[in-house]
Amino acid sequence: MILAQTGYEIRTLLRNGEQLLLTLIIPVVLLTLFSATSLLDLGPGDRVDFLAPGVLALAVMSTAFTGQAIGTGFERRYGVLKRLGATPLPRGGLIAAKTLTVLAVEAIQAAVICAVALALGWHPHGDPFSAVLLLLLGTAAFSGFGLLMAGTLRAEATLAAANLVYILLLAVGGVVFPLDDFPGGIRSALELLPIAALADGLRDVLQHGAALPGGPLLILAVWAAAGLALAARFFKWE
Repeated sequence: MILAQTGYEIRTLLRNGEQLLLTLIIPVVLLTLFSATSLLDLGPGDRVDFLAPGVLALAVMSTAFTGQAIGTGFERRYGVLKRLGATPLPRGGLIAAKTLTVLAVEAIQAAVICAVALALGWHPHGDPFSAVLLLLLGTAAFSGFGLLMAGTLRAEATLAAANLVYILLLAVGGVVFPLDDFPGGIRSALELLPIAALADGLRDVLQHGAALPGGPLLILAVWAAAGLALAARFFKWE
């Protein structure tokens, strides 16, 4: 039942042009545009080496947070979640199916983004296990707050808020704009954001060859624990 629901969720998402734009096309366009041009000062080294980890972090946020919040919010509004609750599929199975869907879509995103980045001259370093651990913690953090938003706000409010958060974190989360450009106090605060921790952690591993970056991992773990706990406490299925 879980695999059947997962397949349905994936097919529905891939048929949605808006979701496809958010989860795949925008990250690839940003990666290609800023790698091939000198619109931004990204510091020493190849531009794509800085951009690829940040775009991978953006892909996680777009799927686990923005896409999931909007999709689940409208499913809740139109009674889809209520109807699914009346089927043999248990609620735990539904959550598992949504989790597997997010992970499957992220795997597709990572494959496409890495392929484009390698074609642009990306030379990743470091331990792949560390990068995967960061991506999983980032997914947990963003999923928790995405479900919290979808389960507490009206669908229209979720749509507006999720897109606004996406744009703000894209601008100030160190995805394509280096945090070094911000004043010291502001930069320290921005580094505590989950998108900044994920992007910085992936850069530490994939660009600089670090092992397990303790700071980003701790920040993501705290966000993940808080988001999942709040979602479990306040999420309303109807």
